[in-house]
Amino acid sequence: MDASLKALFDAADKAAAKAYAPYSKFSVGAAIRTSTGYIVAGCNVENAAYPAGTCAEAGAIAAMVAQGETKIVEIAIVGVKTNPCYPCGACRQRIFEFSDTSTRVHLRDGVTGEAITHSIDALLPHAFGPRDLA
Repeated sequence: MDASLKALFDAADKAAAKAYAPYSKFSVGAAIRTSTGYIVAGCNVENAAYPAGTCAEAGAIAAMVAQGETKIVEIAIVGVKTNPCYPCGACRQRIFEFSDTSTRVHLRDGVTGEAITHSIDALLPHAFGPRDLA
């Protein structure tokens, strides 16, 4: 794994360690590299009313936007002690909103440590987004 990707996974790991997951015990971290090279991370935050919680990807995207960034170049997602943690459908749409076809989604297997990479287009084929609203 190259140093650039390692830095992204390290940021995702640090975020996952801070996740608030008292109900599911399923901690997730996500880290985004923006088009300016900035890295921002987020973790999942659960709530007793399950739908009111937020995914790690949503938290990272919100932090990215709060920093004035709007373009995801790549994102790393880790689930603690799990097989690769794929983003849910809503988060795939969120990632797509701030991406283009070259955006890479990196997932690391929490058991084997193996990293796999997909394009956002592969994870959300035939997506509907801002380009369709013009």
